Amino acid sequence: MTDDEVAVGIGRARAEQGVPLEVMLRTFRLGGRVVWEGLLRAARRTGASSETIGPAATVLWTVVDGMSSSLSTAYRQMELDQLRRAERRRHAVFEDLLAGRADDAAFLQRVAGELDLPVGGRYLVIVAALSGQRSPTGRAQMVLDAHRIRSIWHERADTVVGVVPLPETSSFSSLASDAGAALGGRAAAAQVDGGLAAVALGYQLATLTLSTVSGNASGLVSIDERVPESLLVRSPELCRRLIDTWLGPVLALPVKEAKPLLDTLTAWLEADRSASVAAERLFCHRNTVLNRLHRVAVLTGRSLDGRRAFVELSLALSALGLPEPPAS
Repeated sequence: MTDDEVAVGIGRARAEQGVPLEVMLRTFRLGGRVVWEGLLRAARRTGASSETIGPAATVLWTVVDGMSSSLSTAYRQMELDQLRRAERRRHAVFEDLLAGRADDAAFLQRVAGELDLPVGGRYLVIVAALSGQRSPTGRAQMVLDAHRIRSIWHERADTVVGVVPLPETSSFSSLASDAGAALGGRAAAAQVDGGLAAVALGYQLATLTLSTVSGNASGLVSIDERVPESLLVRSPELCRRLIDTWLGPVLALPVKEAKPLLDTLTAWLEADRSASVAAERLFCHRNTVLNRLHRVAVLTGRSLDGRRAFVELSLALSALGLPEPPAS
């Protein structure tokens, strides 16, 4: 075995044991010094000349330098290998966590140790869309670090997932707003109780919420802000039927005729079905609002009165604003 092979073996072994590289290099230097001092003592006993000692010193320190270099390279390579293995292990653990292995108590303890997360408590789960640019998680992590809150981020194919344990004193709305601003793009969040066991549910809810946000939008929305839209996006067939039933005849009109009717419906519903308040918001006369509502009722053949009409029409307008589902 060559000196380099010996140094490589030592370097990899000590890296696995966690011995600092500086300690190993110092050991090699001390070893070289011990050998050099031994050579000097032997030279004095034998009366060797400086011409004899000089080449020996050159060979000795060349060997020490070469072995130190081989050891350093092997040590750093082993460190890199360990980091890669740890990252792969963390990636696998995170994927299993999102997949919902909540019924395995031993697994949850492993996750807690591997990711340095508490088993219990509240969690904020964030899912952000990747737009092809550099992952924005660094900025979001800095924001949460400023709140002294730990966060773990995990990049997937087209999204990045953040898992944030929430201290009892932390404000969900404040954290979500700050993290959303740092992410910059389209993102959604869900707060869940139940500790790590509930993270998979939070991920599902946040992912569902993200699917209700159009691709050109930005900022972070919460599942609690998008419950109707999230319910609709889970059933595209019923969503389409709701639109066709309540808005189909209106949408069949030319855009310049359909848009005022849709705007009036929206303003009227947002004003708790007050024609006067809707007229103020639309900068038109109250009778104009009433006439438009009457036309919608005639076109659809449906009464706009009553709780059922209010609920279904509101859902239909919400469905109209949802992004188109991806082609299967």
